[in-house]
Amino acid sequence: MTLHGQELDCAADGGSEPLKLLLAEDELLQRKILERVLSRAGYLVETVTGGEEALARVLEGSFHFLLTDWDMPGMDGATLCRRVREAKLPHYLYILMLTGHTTEADLVAGFEAGVDDYVRKPANEAELLARVKAGFRLIRSERALSLALAQVQRLSITDPLLGIYNRRYLNEQLPREIERTHRYGHSVAVVMADLDSFKKINDTHGHAVGDEVLHGFTDRARTSIRQSSDWIARYGGEEFVFVLPETGVAEAAQVAEKIRCACAGTPMMTATGGLRVTASFGVAATPMAPEGSLSADTLLRYADDALYKAKRGGRNCVTVAANPPLQGELQAAV
Repeated sequence: MTLHGQELDCAADGGSEPLKLLLAEDELLQRKILERVLSRAGYLVETVTGGEEALARVLEGSFHFLLTDWDMPGMDGATLCRRVREAKLPHYLYILMLTGHTTEADLVAGFEAGVDDYVRKPANEAELLARVKAGFRLIRSERALSLALAQVQRLSITDPLLGIYNRRYLNEQLPREIERTHRYGHSVAVVMADLDSFKKINDTHGHAVGDEVLHGFTDRARTSIRQSSDWIARYGGEEFVFVLPETGVAEAAQVAEKIRCACAGTPMMTATGGLRVTASFGVAATPMAPEGSLSADTLLRYADDALYKAKRGGRNCVTVAANPPLQGELQAAV
C-alpha cells in the first residue's frame, strides 16, 4: 500500500481527551508509514500485526478507533470487524477499513461485518486523515450523548437540594437489594429517620435555615455509614431512609444510634447561629433466611411503624421493629 499526497500537520479533532487509535497492519513498511502519518496528525497510535492481536487489544476497551487492513494472515479485517461487533463493547468503536477489495459485493460484505467506512488502496494521505477525523467526530458526538444521558439519569435519581438519592431511586433499588438477600441468604436493613420538630425550625428561622439543617444532618449521617455499600435516600421533606446491605437488625440499630448521637451531640451551625437538632429512628431488617425475606414495601412499613413508636416514645431515640428474626424494641432515649 502506498500513501500519496502532502503531509498534513493537523490536530486530531480539537478536543482535550487523548484519542486512541489502534492500527492493524501486517506489512512492516506500511505500518510504519501509517503510524507516522497518524501520529503527526495528533492521534495516539498503537499498532498490532494481525487480527487476533487487534481483537485482544480492542476487548480491553481503551480504544476509540480501529484502522485495519482487510488482508492479513490469520484473522482478516472483515472477520475482525464481525468479532468486534459481536463483543458489544461498552462504547462504540469506529472502524475504518483499508482495502483493495473494491467490488460492490466486497464493500457490502464489509459493511455487513461492521465496517463504518473505507479507504481504498493506494490511499491518499489527505483523504485518509479526513476520514479518520470524521470518524473521531462521530465518536466524540456519541460519547457526549452518552455523558448527557448519564447526567440526566443521575439527576433523575438525585435529590436536587442534598445531592443524595431520592425516593424514586429508593423505590427502584431497594427491591434489588432485597432480591440479593434472597439469592445469597444475607440480610438488608433499613433505617428510617425523621428530624424532630422540623416544622418549628422552618417557622421560626425560615426555610433557608431549614435547608442548612437538612444539609447538616445529611453530612453527619454520611460519616456514620459505610461509604462502599450503604446509601441514603430522601424519603420526603425531613424524612430519610438509610439502606444497609448485609446488615442485621441489631447492627442497624447501632448505626442508627451512631447517627442519632452525631446529630444531637453538637449544635448545627446555621446563618442564625447554632441550633440543637435531634432525630428519631425506626429500624427494620429482612430475616436471614431467604424464604422469610420481606418485600420492599413491607420492610419500609416496619421501619415506618418503628419510627412512629420512636416519635410517641419521646423523640430523639431509636426503635427497632418487631419483625422476625429479632423481636422487641431498642430504646436509646436521651
